[in-house]
Amino acid sequence: MIQVCLFRDGTLFTGGEELLGEDGRKWVDVLQPDEATMARLAERFGLHKLAVEDCLHLDQRPKLEEYPNHVFVVLQGFTAGKNVCDLTMHEHHFFLAKEWIISVHELPFVGLETIIQRVRQDPAATLGRGTDFMLYLMADALVDAQFPILDSFSDELEDLEVSIFEKAEKSHLQRIFEMKRMLVQLRRVLSPQRDVVGLLARRGIPHVDERSTLYFRDVYDHLVRLYEQIDSGRDILGNVMDGYLSMVANKTNDITKQLTIFATIFLPLSFIVGFFGQNFDALSGTGYYIAMWVMIIALPISLFFWFKHKQWL
Repeated sequence: MIQVCLFRDGTLFTGGEELLGEDGRKWVDVLQPDEATMARLAERFGLHKLAVEDCLHLDQRPKLEEYPNHVFVVLQGFTAGKNVCDLTMHEHHFFLAKEWIISVHELPFVGLETIIQRVRQDPAATLGRGTDFMLYLMADALVDAQFPILDSFSDELEDLEVSIFEKAEKSHLQRIFEMKRMLVQLRRVLSPQRDVVGLLARRGIPHVDERSTLYFRDVYDHLVRLYEQIDSGRDILGNVMDGYLSMVANKTNDITKQLTIFATIFLPLSFIVGFFGQNFDALSGTGYYIAMWVMIIALPISLFFWFKHKQWL
């Protein structure tokens, strides 16, 4: 599906492919691209076939590539469902030229819908400022969408830490590894993306005006903050893992101590019963019977108070 925003003589026109041949500054948004659609756009705007091929094959690495008449940029972001670790990756491809910008993506993205509404409300302050400013708006929307995800991650991590110290369970260990995988996935995307935005924040990139580099610096700063949050989350998650292992080890030690105490109590009792249970005439009689029961009762009580004195119970 193709959606076109055309800005000409201070007026905004919106529509579909019929606006591609019109003069003016254009933003072409392509949702769920196919080969036929990309072939028409490549012919109309002179897109390089390697960049077009990347648009049709997802899971590209964030990158910036310069071609004769345009710049090709790949940026990525995530959205999360009810489970913060259940991430959906949004991969966006951008073709940037002086008078047009083409955004290509497979999945709908709430941030782009917000930008479209903003363009319709004030086209002169958005598309009228240049195609590079539109690239900034979309890059900023992708990056800013990661902050709520990491905030939810931090909240759940705190709750997980409290739950572990209250009572460590096997499900906590599984959750820790899920959260570790999530951080690795975020880091794998945001690390090269920081380099890409860093290039856009420098002077000398074709079709990126010097005024727009200031805005890309802001996006770069947001990526640095996200990266720092990820590193902080990894450190805290490591501490939570250590806490889980410590709680499990303490629980194992408590169980071992209890079993040892039971064994210590029953071992002499077994000896007493076995000794007085021998079939000898010398051990028969009421006196030996009473002595046996006195020892059976007195020994556990004595051991109990001795353990309490040693603070083993």
